[in-house]
Amino acid sequence: MKKLVSVFLALLMMLGLCAPSLAAFEVPAEGYDGSEVTITFYNTMGSNLTAVLDEYIAQFNELYPNIHVEYSSVGSYDDVRDQVSTEITVGNQPNIAYCYPDHVALYNLAKAVQTLDELIESDVTVTRADGSTEKLGLTEEQRADFIEGYYKEGQEFGDGLTYTMPFSKSTEVLYYDKTFFEANGLTVPTNWDEMEETCAKIKEIAPNSIPLGYDSSANWFITMTEQYGSEYTSATEPHFLFNNETNRAFIKRFSEWYNKGYLTTQKLYGAYTSGLFTSTSEVRCYMCIGSSAGATYQRPAANADGTYPFEVGITTIPQVDASNRKVISQGPSVCIFKKNNPQEVVASWLFVKYLTTSTDFQAEFSMASGYVPVLKSVDTNEVYADFLSKADGGNYISALSAKVCLEQADAYYTSPAFNGSSTARDQVDILLNKCLPMSGDNVDAQIEDAFEDAIDECEYSF
Repeated sequence: MKKLVSVFLALLMMLGLCAPSLAAFEVPAEGYDGSEVTITFYNTMGSNLTAVLDEYIAQFNELYPNIHVEYSSVGSYDDVRDQVSTEITVGNQPNIAYCYPDHVALYNLAKAVQTLDELIESDVTVTRADGSTEKLGLTEEQRADFIEGYYKEGQEFGDGLTYTMPFSKSTEVLYYDKTFFEANGLTVPTNWDEMEETCAKIKEIAPNSIPLGYDSSANWFITMTEQYGSEYTSATEPHFLFNNETNRAFIKRFSEWYNKGYLTTQKLYGAYTSGLFTSTSEVRCYMCIGSSAGATYQRPAANADGTYPFEVGITTIPQVDASNRKVISQGPSVCIFKKNNPQEVVASWLFVKYLTTSTDFQAEFSMASGYVPVLKSVDTNEVYADFLSKADGGNYISALSAKVCLEQADAYYTSPAFNGSSTARDQVDILLNKCLPMSGDNVDAQIEDAFEDAIDECEYSF
């Protein structure tokens, strides 16, 4: 579906059948002039999150009563992408939408996304309904408050410009059976050498186990390239760079682990590996690398007395080099679309700015969603600070996950975004799962062939 949408949009662009190009945006001299505007926001929020959103829309409207915010919970992230891509062709795109970088790259085939730098840097003063004022752009304090890795995601498009603002984020963390580790004198691995040693020890203690489950094979591959400093993709041509000796070497190593029974992935297991992690049977894993936002799924079902079969520990994923920590940045950002009426663009920016720079909103949304805030100052919110103080591997496992995420704020990375970056991600996912079961005397040759096939698929699909 993603490829069909991309090809369709690209074809319309070539034929000149997309909606007419919009005039270049300039920040109006008065910023927002107080006029009545309605802005639309596409997202994927359920009722628990729209309740938080409604509260802050009401607060925003006290400041800007003539900016009317309408939102639609479209479905999945891919549903948002597909609907927006279709609407772009007739010039009916929303004002704001949840997005991932590859979505923005697709929308930019039609040059539909508004760059934000002029708004971010604007010194225009805007007057609110209560007579107070604010700077239209971001203050230095506001800009510095963003977790850097989250903020920089909006600039990963090869031209140095900013296309998105971080909204709510997640990452990967290492879940482990703390009870089992303590009972058997095991140390939680901090690097991949230690991970191999720990898997071997677990296999000796529990021969029927699969010590490690890893949910996202694509994340694993991409994260390893970041940790090793090897090439993956580039926003400029040539785009697909992941067929190199370093990457083939770590894939071969993980293949050896797989064949020793040390690990499995979501694709090879056939379901999220949290099911193996929370299992009480002999065939289970004692470590699982998965999304920080899915912490409650990594907690075993409670006993009749309300206790849990084991305590869950959470820590950062293993690293290649402790001085060069790399952990993937995930979760939605928001983009603003171009419109003929500049007041719609300014109003959209004011709303996005309100949500993304509000410590209170970020704290409440985080607690409701399981995602982590994008602001460092969230620890100044008393309710959120109390939430984090209760962090444990049982009832407050989401707080423990969030705490780990915030402690590794300096480690987040994002990959280059271009029309085709999602294809690279899909192909390395296929590649890793194809290579893990490989065995025999010619594994090196099999791996080389698999890498060449993956590059060919990327080039063909691009």
